Amino acid sequence: MNATLETLMYQLGQVFMFPVLAAVAVLFIYAFYALGAFAVQAWQRRGGMNAGPGFPLLAYARDNPGRSEDDLDVAAHKMMEHARIATRVAPMLGLVATMIPMGPALKSLADGNLASVSHNLTVAFSAVILALIAASITFWIVSVRRRWLAEEMAWLTAKRPVPAAAQAAPLAQGSAA
Repeated sequence: MNATLETLMYQLGQVFMFPVLAAVAVLFIYAFYALGAFAVQAWQRRGGMNAGPGFPLLAYARDNPGRSEDDLDVAAHKMMEHARIATRVAPMLGLVATMIPMGPALKSLADGNLASVSHNLTVAFSAVILALIAASITFWIVSVRRRWLAEEMAWLTAKRPVPAAAQAAPLAQGSAA
């Protein structure tokens, strides 16, 4: 009974190898997509654009007048949700992608099949490296965007004046408060 359970758990773990590797690849691609979007937003914020794509919370407040501070806070969290999830999920999937091939690698080592050990370890460590790179990129993006959104929230709640580069004609400083 114990051997059957162990075999079942081993086989079930192996089933997840492809989905986990696919998820790591998707997160890696997403990280670079998010990095490009972040670079564009940074350029828009420095380029003196109005309260448009470079200042998403100001644009949200302009398009939804009369929203409370709580509504603005929820909107700000929603704007960062995908990158925050990627930041947290990528390292976990990297660990899973490292651990799944370790079983076959150890079995191959016991059997003396060093080529299989090498293959499994290559997959394991490549997956965790890509996952950690994706997590690092998205963590940096989330950190800076959190500050940007906090600045916009402060401007909207009249704690600080809105800089000229962030102002749009239809947006008044206290319109969302």
